[in-house]
This record gives sequence, C-alpha cells and structure tokens, in this order.
Amino acid sequence: MTNNIKLIATTTFGLEAIAKRELLNLGFDNLKVSDGRVDFTGTFESIPLANIWLRTADRILLNVGEFEALTFDSLFESTKALPWADLIPEKGNFIINGKSVKSTLFSISDCQSIVEKAIVEKLKLTYNVTWFEKSGPTYKILVSILKDRVTLSIDTSGVGLHKRGYREATVTAPLKETLASALIDLSYWNKDRVLMDPVCGSGTILIEAAMIARNIAPGLNRTFVSEQWDFIPDELWKKVRKNAYSVINHDLELKMIGSDFDEENINIAKNNAYKAGVDDCIEFKVMDFKDVTLNDKYGVIICNPPYGERIGSLVEVENLYRDMGHLLQTDSTWSFYVITSHEEFEKLYRKKANKKRKLFNGMIKTDYYQYFGDRPPKNYFDK
Repeated sequence: MTNNIKLIATTTFGLEAIAKRELLNLGFDNLKVSDGRVDFTGTFESIPLANIWLRTADRILLNVGEFEALTFDSLFESTKALPWADLIPEKGNFIINGKSVKSTLFSISDCQSIVEKAIVEKLKLTYNVTWFEKSGPTYKILVSILKDRVTLSIDTSGVGLHKRGYREATVTAPLKETLASALIDLSYWNKDRVLMDPVCGSGTILIEAAMIARNIAPGLNRTFVSEQWDFIPDELWKKVRKNAYSVINHDLELKMIGSDFDEENINIAKNNAYKAGVDDCIEFKVMDFKDVTLNDKYGVIICNPPYGERIGSLVEVENLYRDMGHLLQTDSTWSFYVITSHEEFEKLYRKKANKKRKLFNGMIKTDYYQYFGDRPPKNYFDK
C-alpha cells in the first residue's frame, strides 16, 4: 500500500474552520472543507499525528475510496475494486456502519450488506479462504452516501476524540471537550489573561484552556483503535508521542478560577484537572454566582451555564443570566463568552453581543455570545 493516504477529520457542524486551522498548524495542506468534515492528505504518520493533536475534531477517518453509485451492482463492484487487503489482515474484525442522505440507494441496511459482501469477496481472493473468523484488530468501516456519492472510510480513532482520558466522572449535561476547546479558540483569551468559569461544572473549559496554554496534546494519554493495525508501524506512534511530551511547557504559570455552587461538581473538577496534569494552575472553589467578583483587569469569562432544557428550571436559569449582566457591568475591561440555547439571552443580559456564532452542543442548537471588554494598554501584561 502506498504511504500517501487520504484522511477525513470529522467535526461538529460549525467547527470545520477551527479544525482546518489546527490541521494547517500541524503542517498539513491541500485541505478541503465541507459540512462536518475537513479532507486532507498525508502519510501513515499523519494518523497518529492528527489523532493525538487535534482538539476540535470528532474522529479521523482513513478515506479508502470515493465513487458514484446509482445501483447496488455499481456499489458492489466499485467497493470490491478497492485495496482492502492492503488494510485489513486475514483475521481483521471489520464492522460496517452506514448512512445515506438524498441518494438513490437509500436503504442503509442493504448498502451495508452489499459493501460487506464486496469486501469479503475481495479478501477471499487475497487470503484464499472461504470464512473469516474476525478475531483480530477492529476496523470500523463507514459507508457514507450523499447525493449518490459514496465515501468508504475506516475509523482510525475508535472512541471519539473528545474522550481525552481525564474525565472519568462527569456532571449533569457536561460540555464535550472538543466543543470546550473550540469556545476557547473562538475567544480572545490568551495565557497572559485571567480566565474564569463561574459555573464550571466538571471544569472542562478551564482544563482544556490550560492544556492549550501548556501545549499538552489532547490525545496524549489515551489509546486509538488504529494502534493495533499492522500497516502503521509502532515506531510512528512512539515518535509522535515522544515529540508531544517534549514540547509541553510544564513551567508556564497561569491564573484560572473555576467556581460552582455544587460542592460535588467542584470535587469532580479538581480530580479531572489532576488527571489532566493542570491542577496546579486552576483554583476551584464552591461559590454561588452572586458571590463572584472580578478582582483583576482584562480578564476573560468563558462559560456554559444551564439552558433550562436539561438542567435547571427556566426561572432559575433566567435569573442567572440577569446576574451575569450585573456582574460584567462592574468592570468594562473583562470579556465575556457564553454558550446557550436560550433565545432571549441578550434581553436577559441587557446587552447585545458584539458577535454571535451558531454552534451545536450535542443535538442542541445554541448561540455563542461574545462580549468584548476594553482593549488592554500596550505592554500591559509585561508588568
């Protein structure tokens, strides 16, 4: 198999541009952005590199082939023509999943069955067997058909990339790590500014920010399904991980504050920060939002408060949003970023956002409201 491969970074809708920027920063080019995905090219080393380093992508898929199919016969023949034996060993445990949108071949179960049959027939020619025991490494094959265009890919990640490995316990309605990282990327926060989350829950936003600031790769302490694949040498995984460890800035000092009225949430947040290796730069404390004060200048608040949909009564949530407006009016140097599905947020906050961006928190459609504080004087953070 050639070492030049096509890959797909899948994303939540609205995060494609951020994932593209991440890929550019990792040295990839020839990128193509479409809804929920960024296509790019690379080598075998690109699989560990993208999985270990991307913060806002959901999964990394190995693109095996793309073609048009209007009939089941063409789906079968085009699938069979692909180099499956270069990827899947004789005992490989290949599983077929699929989806079809606005396509002639709309029966997902039939498409999955035909693709599986085509792969089996192709592998039979190589391995000269009539039955596959599937006792080896897992290869999750995805059949995606959009407007009669078929993409066949293999999931290289396994568990979704939002699973960093530090969050064993969670709170009610937690924010995915990938979305938390995106919220930080979309803000004006940097390592010189105080970062606060006054409704921090399990601490995800602060932990992701600390990992970004200290240059800790998000996938450094987890495993990926493709680590078991024969065609990706173990040396490549070791090389990428070794490099990731070598570039961590352990000595960087940060000022981050997380608070929540629920003591159990704070205990979970502390434990998560410890597992992520950033507990020394985040101060967590039990505190009601009404007691929060802004003691520094030019700080940033990024938060994911209750929406009144999955957690918190609507009256309580709306009172919280009013309290947020009161707090931020006490100091014009602070910037404020909040994600919520409540369509009347600006009215309750009593100020129109400088910028608003539509995002999805799971299946919930939300807006990311961005309020920019005063610009700090030149060289202010050099004090």
